[in-house]
Order: sequence, then structure tokens, then C-alpha cells
Amino acid sequence: MFLLDSNAFIEAKNTYYSFEIAPGFWHWIEVAHSSGLLGSIGAVRDELMRQDDPLSDWARDLPASFWVPEDDGTIGALQGLAAWAMNDAPSFRQQARTDFLASADYRLIAAAKAGHHVVVTREQSAPESKRRILIPDACMAHHVECISPFDAYRQLGLRLTATDAGR
Repeated sequence: MFLLDSNAFIEAKNTYYSFEIAPGFWHWIEVAHSSGLLGSIGAVRDELMRQDDPLSDWARDLPASFWVPEDDGTIGALQGLAAWAMNDAPSFRQQARTDFLASADYRLIAAAKAGHHVVVTREQSAPESKRRILIPDACMAHHVECISPFDAYRQLGLRLTATDAGR
């Protein structure tokens, strides 16, 4: 399963897949989920709910099954990620570690590791970063696959067609 980071939803809404322009994209996400291919986690849902906008309205209406629950495997993966962030990643500043452990990113990576899922994010690797632990770098350190939204959409076969063009 592909697990979407909040930035995959937010950027799509704010740019190329706004609800007014590409409602089919949002429907496709729902269909991909119903096929067991796509989802996210509760912490991402919480981030999306911080705004009162069409995205939060849409996310609120998704089935509970869209949001992968934390289980014993996730808890174990959280512990491993925390140990890595606090002890095995010495280049990060303390604030970067603290921010990471308080983030949805931390929980997203743990859920992906525990469930053998793929993380989908717009973040780009920056292994020399000291101020922020980025999803691709944490994924790489924990052998979790991490890809861009467009790569995920290609792998999942997303096809959007214009049926009302020129009307």
C-alpha cells in the first residue's frame, strides 16, 4: 500500500489538482483506497483537519479504513525511529530531533515500516540537513521505500481525462 504524506494532499489541492479543476483526482484516491492500494495515517488526517477548507471537508468524509491505525508493529517501529533520531543521527540539531518526534512524518514512516508500505511525499532528500529530519532520509536509514506523488500515481495507473473540455 502507498501511504500519502500530508504534503501530497495539500500541494495537489493548492496547485494542479484543485477540487474545482480536477475532482476526478480526488475520486481516484477514494477508488485506489477501496482497492487497497492507497491510504494514510491518523496523524496526517489531524494535520489536514487543522484547516477549514475543501480538503479537510473531503478528508473528513473518507472512510475510517483510509487512515491506517497504529498497531504493535507501528509502536516497535516508532521506538526504532526514536532511537535513531536521538542517538544514531548525530548530525541533526536537537530541535530537529524534537520536531521530528512530534511530527506526523515520524508516525508515517513507522506505519510504513511496520506494514511494509511505501511512503509518498513531496519532500526531497537532504542528507546534510542539520535543521530538519526529512522523510526520504529517515526512510532510507530504515529501509522504507519512499517515492514522489507523481511516481506513485504512475505506478498506480492514475489517468485523468477531460470529458467537458471546450464546453
